[in-house]
Amino acid sequence: MIKQANNYANLHTFIKLKDSEFRKLSLFIYKNYGINIPITKKTLLESRLQKRLKELQLRSFKDYLKIVINEEENKEIVKMIDRVSTNKTDFFREKAHFDFLSEKALVNFLLKDDLKIWCAASSSGEEVYTLGITVEEFIKNNKANFNYSILGTDISTEMLNKGILGIYDEERIQNIPLSLKRKYFLKSKDKAKPVVRVTKELRDKATFKRHNLIENNYPTTTDFDIIFCRNVLIYFDKPTQEKIIMKLCKRLKKGGYFFLGHSESIIGINAPLRQLAHTTYQKI
Repeated sequence: MIKQANNYANLHTFIKLKDSEFRKLSLFIYKNYGINIPITKKTLLESRLQKRLKELQLRSFKDYLKIVINEEENKEIVKMIDRVSTNKTDFFREKAHFDFLSEKALVNFLLKDDLKIWCAASSSGEEVYTLGITVEEFIKNNKANFNYSILGTDISTEMLNKGILGIYDEERIQNIPLSLKRKYFLKSKDKAKPVVRVTKELRDKATFKRHNLIENNYPTTTDFDIIFCRNVLIYFDKPTQEKIIMKLCKRLKKGGYFFLGHSESIIGINAPLRQLAHTTYQKI
């Protein structure tokens, strides 16, 4: 029994990631998911995967590599990417884009029957629902009657599930105007749980699907009027960024709007886009 207890304790010690193991794992992630992880991020990768090694009762990253790399179509790859990918997001993050939509872009869709929006790096859903609020407010303020739908895609199934539920800590919406909070968020009746849920009206307009941006297969055959792909390209190298942008542009209708994150650009990329404002583009 003492020997078994010691073995169990060993499984819960911090497991080191060797440089050679890091190179194999980071190369695998880059080739299959386009995410560039430099050697300076080795410690970050090492720490983010500790929990998975312990859950699988593995004693080394060598054993973990065998599971991830040598077995096809295994669920562990999905779990690994959930931990490797960064999922920083907020409601109305980089608000200028939503102001541009409500003040300039959406007016061009007043005569449409159906507006289709793709949020191509949706994380846990805040951006999808911010888009929904923006469109809903535009429709009400302009007495428009077009229908709309929003597709949210992400590589992380964990984040997608959060988006589908639409439940967030109440502090996440503290910077949203009170009038919008009352319209689009429901507070929990359980005072011990300070959470809110996006209204069914907004949730019904949103669909969430898993999608790897570097894959050639798209999650839909639909062409979109608006595409948001914000704050994800910074994790890819320039050639991968160009491939992703070109593939997204193929799914954007002529005259449609394309948005990148404020630290991203299409400089040096021969995309069929003209710039309208900072990180705001229109397909030509």
